[in-house]
Amino acid sequence: MLLVLAMAAGLWAVGWIMGAPKSARWAMIALLYVAVVGVQIGFPVEHPLVIATGGSLAMWLLLGGAVALVLAYSSMLQRLRRRADANQAAQAQEDNAQALFSDTELNRYARHIVLREVGGLGQKKLKDAKVLVVGAGGLGSPVLLYLAAAGVGRIGVVDDDVVDNSNLQRQVIHKDAAIGTPKVLSAAEAMVAQNPYVEVVPYPRRLTVEDAEGIIGEYDLVLDGTDNFDTRYLVNEICVAQGKPLISGALSQWEGQLSVFDPANGAPCYQCIFPQAPAPGMAPSCAEAGVIGPLPGVVGTMMAAEAIKVITGAGAALRGEMMIYDALWGETRKIGLKPRAACPVCGTGKS
Repeated sequence: MLLVLAMAAGLWAVGWIMGAPKSARWAMIALLYVAVVGVQIGFPVEHPLVIATGGSLAMWLLLGGAVALVLAYSSMLQRLRRRADANQAAQAQEDNAQALFSDTELNRYARHIVLREVGGLGQKKLKDAKVLVVGAGGLGSPVLLYLAAAGVGRIGVVDDDVVDNSNLQRQVIHKDAAIGTPKVLSAAEAMVAQNPYVEVVPYPRRLTVEDAEGIIGEYDLVLDGTDNFDTRYLVNEICVAQGKPLISGALSQWEGQLSVFDPANGAPCYQCIFPQAPAPGMAPSCAEAGVIGPLPGVVGTMMAAEAIKVITGAGAALRGEMMIYDALWGETRKIGLKPRAACPVCGTGKS
C-alpha cells in the first residue's frame, strides 16, 4: 500500500512541476487507483503485484468509497457556497434597485416588486426604459395608460390627430372635455395624472422619413398601433436599421393581432410578414368597417404586457409568434412566424 501511495504522491508532484491543473492530476491518481483495483481483481492472491499493492481488494474499495464521499461532500459544499453567493449578489442588486425609489414609488409598484419575474431590478429597468408609442388612438390608449402605470421612465407619444367625439367609444385615454385638442396632449395629461413619476414626451406630428430616424433613435423600444401602412413600414424600417424591437398591433371589427418584430434577436420584421400594403378596400379602417369598443383595450393591454416583458426580460415575448384574439367568439390563438430571406428590410433582399 505504501508503494501505491508513493506512486500517487509522485504523480501529483510531477503534475505540479509540469503545471498540470488539479483536475488532470486527480485524473492520473484515479487511473492509478483503477489499475490497483484491477490488479487486486485480476491476479491471484499470491501474485507479487497483488502483495505489493496491499493484498486486499476490500481495503482499496473502502478507501475509494471514503475518498468518493469526501469529494462529494466537498463538491456539495462548493455548490451551496456558490448558490449562497449568487443569492446574496441578487439580493444586493434588489436592495440597490429598490433604494432608487421613493417610499411612495415602492408602495405604488409593490405588486410588481413581489413578482419573482420582475422584482426590484425589473422595476428599475422599467424606470430606466425609454419607450416610444406611435399612435394615441384605440391601441395607444391602453398601451400608454398601462406603461405609465407600470412606471416606464420616459414615454414618447407620436400622433398628428386631434380628439374627436367618435373616438371616445374606444379611445379611453381621452375625455369628452378634450375634444378638439391634440391627442398627444390629451394622452400626456391623462398619463401624468395617473403617474406623476413618469416623463411623457408628446410629438404632435406624423412620423416622416425626415424625422423618424431621429425620434426613434432616442428610445429603446417602439410600439406601433397606427392604422396607416406607410407609417407602419417606415417605423419597421427604422427599428430594423437601429436594431430595436417593435411591438405592433392591429385590429378590425371583432379581431385583433399583435407580435414582437425583432430581427436582432432572430425574429422576423413587420415586412417579412406583410411584404406589401393591402390593396385599397382590403383593409378598411375602423371608421369604415367598425370596431367593438373593448377590443382595442384587450389588444393594447397585451401590447403593454409584451413591452414590460421585453424590458424586464420576464417570460417569453411574442418574438416569432403572432397572437390573434377573436372577441366575437372568445378565441385566442398563436401562429408561428419566420423571417423571410428575400425581405428588402431585414433579409438578403435589402439593398
